Amino acid sequence: MKTVKFHKTECGVEVLLNVLHGDVLSEKYLERDTYNTDFFEILLFKTAKGSLILNQQKISITDNTIIFISPFQKRQWLLDKEGLDFTVLVFQENFLNDFFSDKFFTYRLLYFYQLNYPLNITIEKEELQKALDQLMEIKSELVESRKDSIHIIRSLTYYLLLKFNRVYAEKNNLSIERAENNYAYQFKQLLEMHIRQKQRIDHYADLLNVSRISINTCVKKQFNVTATELLKQRLLFEIKNDLIHSGKTIAEIAYSLHFSEPGHMMRFFKTQTGITSSQFLSDYQNGIFS
Repeated sequence: MKTVKFHKTECGVEVLLNVLHGDVLSEKYLERDTYNTDFFEILLFKTAKGSLILNQQKISITDNTIIFISPFQKRQWLLDKEGLDFTVLVFQENFLNDFFSDKFFTYRLLYFYQLNYPLNITIEKEELQKALDQLMEIKSELVESRKDSIHIIRSLTYYLLLKFNRVYAEKNNLSIERAENNYAYQFKQLLEMHIRQKQRIDHYADLLNVSRISINTCVKKQFNVTATELLKQRLLFEIKNDLIHSGKTIAEIAYSLHFSEPGHMMRFFKTQTGITSSQFLSDYQNGIFS
C-alpha cells in the first residue's frame, strides 16, 4: 500500500504545514486506490458528492463537510468529479509540537486519533467560508512570507484547530474541559505507539509510573470511557485493519499482536463485535460497514 510522504512547502516559509486547493489535488482524490499518509489532513469540502472509507467506516461527503484524518489512517475516496471544490490543510505533528510546545496537542484535539465518534462534521455554509478565508490567509503568508509570517501562520492555525475542536465537541456532545494532568493524553499516545506489543493496562501503568486506578480515573474523566475500554477499542481497530489490508492469515495476525493463540484473538473479536472475523471481512468486502 502506498504511503504519501509530506514535502516541505515550496513557499517562502519552510514549515511542516501547507494549504492546498483541490484544483491541484483532485486527480489524487479521484483515484480509488487505498493509501495512507504520514501527516494530518483536514479537508474542507465546499461542494462535493460522494463518500470516503476511513477507519473501516463509510463517511458520506456532501457540501460543507469537514473531514479529519490522522497519520497512517488508510482511506479510499469515492468522489464524483463534477462540481468538486475542496481545500486541504496538511501538517506534520512536529509542526504543532514546535509551534505550541505541547507534545500532546494533537491528542487534545477530539477529532484526531478518534475511534468512538465520526471523523467528519457538517457546518453552515457561512462558517465553512470563514474557515476557508483563514486558510487562504495562511497560504498567502506561506507564499509571500515576511519576517512575522511564521507568527501569523501559528496564530491562524491554532485558532482554526481549536475552533474545529469546539464545533466537533458541540456536535458530538463532548467536553473540551482541559484535564488537570496529562495522563489521559499520555495513555492515548502510548496506545498509538505500543498497542501491537502491549495489551494490558498494567503495561501502560508501568510506562506512566502510575497506578491502574489513576489511569482509569483520568481516562474516564477526559474521554468518557474507561482505560480498558479504550485499549480494547484500539486493539480491535488494529485487528480489523490487519484483516482488511495486511493479507495475513488469522494465525499470523494473532501472533503479530501477541495473542497466545489464534482462538484467543477470535474470541476477543466476537466478544467485541458480536460477529466472527470472517463475517466482518465478508461484510466489509460487500460494502457493509459496521
